[in-house]
Amino acid sequence: MSTPSAPRATGHVVVAPDKFKGSATAAGAAAAVARGMRSAAPNLTVVEFPIADGGEGTVEMMIRQGYAAVTCPATGPLQQTLTATYALRGRTAVIEMASAAGLAHLGTHGPTPTTARTASTRGVGQLMVDALNRGAQRIVLGVGGSASTDGGAGALSALGARILDADGDPLYPCGQDLAAADVLDVDSLDPRLRNVEVIVACDVDNPLTGRHGAAAVYGPQKGADASTVTRLDHALGRWADVVAQAVGRDLRDVPGAGAAGGMAFAMAAVLGARLTSGIDLLLELTSFSEVVRGAACVVVGEGSLDAQSLRGKGPVGVARAARQVGVPAVAVAGRCVVAADDARAAGLIAVYTLTDLEADERRCMADAESLLEQAGAGIARDRWFSRPARGLGTIGADAAPAPFATP
Repeated sequence: MSTPSAPRATGHVVVAPDKFKGSATAAGAAAAVARGMRSAAPNLTVVEFPIADGGEGTVEMMIRQGYAAVTCPATGPLQQTLTATYALRGRTAVIEMASAAGLAHLGTHGPTPTTARTASTRGVGQLMVDALNRGAQRIVLGVGGSASTDGGAGALSALGARILDADGDPLYPCGQDLAAADVLDVDSLDPRLRNVEVIVACDVDNPLTGRHGAAAVYGPQKGADASTVTRLDHALGRWADVVAQAVGRDLRDVPGAGAAGGMAFAMAAVLGARLTSGIDLLLELTSFSEVVRGAACVVVGEGSLDAQSLRGKGPVGVARAARQVGVPAVAVAGRCVVAADDARAAGLIAVYTLTDLEADERRCMADAESLLEQAGAGIARDRWFSRPARGLGTIGADAAPAPFATP
């Protein structure tokens, strides 16, 4: 059955993908899909709204939505000096942890057991201090892409806390040295923190320690071998004891405490931070509900649509927000390894995959933006934006077969 070459939409379309890791930034992906849609439907109004869920691209997302970029020096994970950028609007600062303590700052050799043991989050605390100096009263930490497993000790030290060993000597705040921690002195914390709301944007539910904890689950991604994982988990356990003694509460088992090598634990236990879904918070801060209201369709996307996606990460979070205002969502993914029924249950009425356009995975990644443009054109030709929203979450009876990918 043929379709018009330039179908008309009943409203605007919002293109809101996350990054396609290793292939396209969120902004690049949004632009490519939008180009494809406009080429197939010249009369279509397309709004580009690239998203992030707390990891890489979070600050860029906020800046695109009107936040100011603030650049300042910071200490990298391996004590090097670097320049980092965060976003500021009014009294709200949004800090991307990876900008000061991310895997990208580990140098040409990348993550190793040594870097896993010695990486610190001191630079993240320095960015928080800079935000305080500029009058921030709400600090949002996006904690994806961390290179450290220091339990947030580095950030706390930059904020004025002191970590001492049994002899009363200060410790360097890195994962391996926490095994010798004996006292956390919080009396010297920056007093301005008492009047500041700290929010940690994270989408994991791991505790700080144990077989599901920060070291065991995420340590290997940061270069830790088996013996390093054991050492770091022991050190984090000691750190949790010391923090509990200092603040009078033990939060090591709180879901999400293990996020970003335990950064979430430190922020919650010592600063009283709230741990919340990254994508939900960032959509709220950027007034996404206003952008999507009245839209005919939302196009979401990421490199791999998988089980982690279904737990509420970026694209599914956007689809959920769209569904709340009665707007259907279509997904574009590099690959899809979830069943069609699960995708529908997550609010996706169709899924387009780049691997359907290019089976060779290496070529698919290398040519991602070109393939995304083709996918955008396909969405426009298939006229998802001109279909009634009834039966949201399923494919309507009048719909052509959707390109759902299956495992």
